[in-house]
Amino acid sequence: MQSTDIAAPDYFHKVVDCQWACPAHTPVPEYIRLIAAGRYSDAYMINWRSNVFPGILGRTCDRPCEPACRRGRVEKDPVAICRLKRVAADFKDDIRGRLPKPVAHRNGKRIALIGGGPASLAVARDLAPLGYHCVVFDQDPKAGGMMRTQIPKFRLPDAVIDEECDYILNLGIEFVGGRRIDSMKALLAENFDAIFVGSGAPRGRELDIPGRQEAAKNIHIGIDWLSSVSFGHIDKIGKRVIVLGGGNTAMDCCRSSRRLGGEDVKVIVRSGFEEMKASPWEKEDAMHEGIPILNYLVPKEFTHENGRLTGVVFEKVKAEYDDKGRRKLVPTGEPDEHIACDDVLVAVGQENAFPWIERDLGIEFDKWDMPKVDPKTMASTNPKIFFGGDAAFGPKNIIWAVAHGHEAALSIDKFCSGEDINDRPQPMVDIVSQKMGIHEWSYDNDISADKRYRVPLRDKVVALRDIKAEVELGYDVELALKEAERCLNCDVQTVFTGSLCIECDACVDICPMDCITFTDNGDEAELRTRLKAPSRNVTQDLYVADGLKTGRVMVKDEDVCLHCGLCAERCPTGAWDMQKYLIDMTQAEDRCRAPARSAA
Repeated sequence: MQSTDIAAPDYFHKVVDCQWACPAHTPVPEYIRLIAAGRYSDAYMINWRSNVFPGILGRTCDRPCEPACRRGRVEKDPVAICRLKRVAADFKDDIRGRLPKPVAHRNGKRIALIGGGPASLAVARDLAPLGYHCVVFDQDPKAGGMMRTQIPKFRLPDAVIDEECDYILNLGIEFVGGRRIDSMKALLAENFDAIFVGSGAPRGRELDIPGRQEAAKNIHIGIDWLSSVSFGHIDKIGKRVIVLGGGNTAMDCCRSSRRLGGEDVKVIVRSGFEEMKASPWEKEDAMHEGIPILNYLVPKEFTHENGRLTGVVFEKVKAEYDDKGRRKLVPTGEPDEHIACDDVLVAVGQENAFPWIERDLGIEFDKWDMPKVDPKTMASTNPKIFFGGDAAFGPKNIIWAVAHGHEAALSIDKFCSGEDINDRPQPMVDIVSQKMGIHEWSYDNDISADKRYRVPLRDKVVALRDIKAEVELGYDVELALKEAERCLNCDVQTVFTGSLCIECDACVDICPMDCITFTDNGDEAELRTRLKAPSRNVTQDLYVADGLKTGRVMVKDEDVCLHCGLCAERCPTGAWDMQKYLIDMTQAEDRCRAPARSAA
C-alpha cells in the first residue's frame, strides 16, 4: 500500500465519523468540547454556521451522526450529539451581535425562493450577507415550512422556530407570506436572476382501498391533519384512532392524537417493527405514551355504517426473503382482522407535486415526475432554476435540506457571477498539535465507561393534557457536562512521523485496542489479514506510514482506534503526536478559496 496522504481534505474528515455522516458536516467534537467548557454561545455559533438551525435540530434532527459515533465501538449507546446541540441553544447568551449584519448596498441581484422551509432559509442565510436581495415566498403566513406545520409543538415549540427563523429573516431578507406560487412561468416573468425551489414534498400519499370515499369524513391524510392541528384548525379527535404507517409522521400523528382526546390509539404497520422507517427514539417515545405498534397487518378495507367510519379490515402477512435477500410480504392464511375505530390517520408516505411548474420551461422531469437535479450543484436543466430539500430528491429531513441549501447557495452565487457552478472550492482544513507538555494535552482524553445520560421528560400525565407542552426538557448544565465528556474527541488525530520512530513497539504494547501493527507492506486485502486486531470494516481506511529503518510500515486501523492518545504519551521519541483536525466546508461567502474540492 502507498503511504497515507494525511494532507488530503477527505482523509481525516472520514475518520471524524460523526461529522462525515452529517450532511451539513457540522464539526461535532469541536462544539461538544465547547459545551463541556461552558462556552455555549461559541458552540451555538459553530452549529449555526454549518446546520443553521441548532435549536430546531437539537430537538428534531434525524441524527445520522449518532449511528456513526465512535463511542459505539466502546459501548451500546453513542454520544447524545443531537441533544447536546440543543444544550448550546438553550444556554447560549444573546448571539444576535455575532450574526452578519444586513448589507447597506445590495449587489443588484434578485433571488426568488419558493417555500419558507429549511432549504430556502439556508440558501437565503448564505446569500443575503453577500448583497443578494432574497425574496422568500410561502403560502403560510410565517416562515418555517414543514418545521412549523408538520412537527408537533410538544416536540418543537413555536418560540424556537420563531427565534431561529428570525435570525435569518433579519439579515435583510424579504418574506412574502400568504402567497402561493401557482406558475413558474409567471415567476420567471418577474425577472429574478435565479430561482430556488424549496417547496418540500407537500402531498401525503393516499390509501385507495374500499370504503375510502364513503367514510372520508373520518379518514385524514397525516401531514395535512398535522398542519391543521398546528394552526389550530383541529383540536379534537375520536376516542379510538388508528394510525396507518411506520414513519416519523405516523409517530407524530399518534402522539398528537393522544393529546387531542384519543384514548385508544394504535399504530398499524404492514412491515416488521425493525423495518419501520421511524427513528428508534420516535418509536420509543410513542410506546412510552402507551401507544401500541402492531406489525404485519395490511389494510384491505375501511368499514362504515351510514357514512360513519366503524373500523379497518386488515390482512395478516409475513415476510419472506428470496436468495438475494429481497423481502416480500405474503398472506399468512389466517382470517382477516377487523379493528374498530372512530378516526384513521393515513401516514403511508409523502410525495412531490409540481403541477405549478409548466413543462415547457427547459426543466426536465424523470419517470417519477421529479425534476432532474444535479446532486452536487442542485441545478436543474434550466440553468436559472435550482432545487433543494424534499423538492429535489423526495422526503428526507431537515439536516439534508440545510446541506442542499448550502450547495445551492454556492451554485447561485457562482451562476450570478458568471462562474462555472461545477467548480467547487476546497474546504478549509486545519490540523494543529495538542501537545502542552511531555504527557499533557489540551483536551480531555480519558475514556470513561459512562453510559448515555437520559434526557429528562415532562411527567406523562401532564404532557398528555397539553399538546403544546414540550415533552423533552433537555439536559441541564450538569447532565450536559457528563454527556459531553463521553465524546472520544475523534477529531484529535494520531499522527505518525516515521523518521522519528525507533521501532521499540511501546505504542503497540500500550494500545488498548491493538490497532497499531508494524509489519511488511502488502496489498490492502492481504495486509488487513496480518493486523493485530481484526480489520473487518473495509469502508474505513488504514493509516499506512513508511520511513522506518527496518523497511517495515506502520499500519493503524482507523476503524478500531479510539483516539485515546496513549500511543503518543508512551512514545519516547515523539513519533506519535495528537493533532486536532478541523474541516470547514465551503459556503457561498468563501468564493476566494482555491477550486476543486472532493470532500463529501
